[in-house]
Amino acid sequence: MNNRLPPAWSKHIKPGPMPKPNLSTAKSLSPGQADEALLKQAYALQQAKRLNEAQDLCLRVLSRTPNHPLALYILGTICLGYEDEAALRYFARAVDAEPKNPYYHLGLASAYVKVSEYSPAIKHMQYALELQPGLIEALCALGDAYVDFDKPEMALPLYEKALKINRDHPKVRIGLARALTSVGRMDEAAGYLHEAIERRIAVPTAYNDLVQTQKFAEEPRELESILGELENPKLDRDGAEKLHLAAGKVLNDLKRYKDAFAHFNKSKKASGRNFDIGRYRLWIDSLIETFTPEMLAARTGFGNPSEVPVFVVGMPRSGTTLTEQICASHPDVHGAGELMKLRRVANAIGLRKSSAGDLNQAIASITKNLSGTLAEEHLTYLSERAPAARRIVDKMPHNFELIGLIGLLFPNARIIHCRRDAIDNCVSCFVLRFGEGHSYNTDLRTLGLYYREYDRLMQHWNKIFPGLIFENRYETLVDDQEAQSRRLIDYLGLPWDDACLRFFDRDGSVNTPSRWQVRQPIYKSSVKRWKNYESEIQPLIEALGDLADT
Repeated sequence: MNNRLPPAWSKHIKPGPMPKPNLSTAKSLSPGQADEALLKQAYALQQAKRLNEAQDLCLRVLSRTPNHPLALYILGTICLGYEDEAALRYFARAVDAEPKNPYYHLGLASAYVKVSEYSPAIKHMQYALELQPGLIEALCALGDAYVDFDKPEMALPLYEKALKINRDHPKVRIGLARALTSVGRMDEAAGYLHEAIERRIAVPTAYNDLVQTQKFAEEPRELESILGELENPKLDRDGAEKLHLAAGKVLNDLKRYKDAFAHFNKSKKASGRNFDIGRYRLWIDSLIETFTPEMLAARTGFGNPSEVPVFVVGMPRSGTTLTEQICASHPDVHGAGELMKLRRVANAIGLRKSSAGDLNQAIASITKNLSGTLAEEHLTYLSERAPAARRIVDKMPHNFELIGLIGLLFPNARIIHCRRDAIDNCVSCFVLRFGEGHSYNTDLRTLGLYYREYDRLMQHWNKIFPGLIFENRYETLVDDQEAQSRRLIDYLGLPWDDACLRFFDRDGSVNTPSRWQVRQPIYKSSVKRWKNYESEIQPLIEALGDLADT
């Protein structure tokens, strides 16, 4: 949920029960006043997470005042994170209606970031700063975008400028620390996070980020403080989720595994998220039924023969970041991070998870000309990041769901499938905080069942694309780094370079939960890590069934 206040509204909207509409007063209002009253009510409903009601009020305003910019803006914030394409459209219309409003440009920029379109996002953020140079939200958003766009050195001066404007703004403190962390300056990041905690700024987030900056060999004083914060009766669910995760991380480092897992479980319960595994299974069924050897054979010659795209896929925490870092250490390879571009193409043509059972129509819409156009547009998008690179790596793990689409658009693309011991992989997921799109990760049994669906789909892709997908086993990589790294680079069709053995010295940002680990040489302590939690994870092991190699 995006909680950015519409301009100048914060002083008007107080927490508390929703006001009831006064019909006698409403009749005496001018159309403009009536619109404003409805939109204030819509905003309050949005903050209360009554999104459907908020959306209905905004649509009522638009029905009588088409292109009302504030109604469009609120609709954009409602959709952001849920229906990002719709958010893009609403924010773009708001900008068209009121082009000198910096908040509308910032809203549009945030929607572009959600779909990994960083160039237009940065353009609108910069314009918002031209309109209002000291706008903290724009400075921080631009800093975040530069970090995500693999230009962290450009983010730091933006945060430093914002720090001079407001030292106590949570986005400034947390954003600067994350930018420093992304370039490996862990001690400096920790310093800013300590200051945030001392100043009582975004305390749960600061603690959760702080404990990720190092591995603890002895109990830090922060652990007692984190446990104390969890006793705060005013703590909300988001704060509880982050603090329990922080406590679990420290206790895990200290090898107090039973206590650690108790906090991880409490964190998941605090999240309040659920996942419909039955619905997901139906979508996997549809993918398998739709992408057949016959369907692909009928589309020979589709797409673009470029060898530039490389897709690193697999379950989260299966070694995708490590694999990307090794590949991107080669002078001819650029690591672009986790990109939403392919998912956006899939959604546009109808390959949505909500469209289970009706994928043939989506595939039928991909003509040879359209496949070429989509592939060319994708290549242009990639080249913005590294025009001279011979290979550009997109390491969005969940692109494992879209390997059929990759095969249609880029028949010569390299696909690296990262696989890891199933129980280790799932436990590593469970002990971290993922976003809304990963709600399968909040319950051990559901996580195990989800893993089985992932495995079932990967078996299908390997069957219909024989020899195309390189399987990179995490355990093989950590057991013999050089030999497996050489196989990776050979699969990319590139000559070997010794820089690939020192991936942890590579410049550039790292923005996943692995950002601390990938700054270190390869270590083997994560192999069979699940045995530390064996008594706590029986629901996971039972759900994995024959995939649990115990």
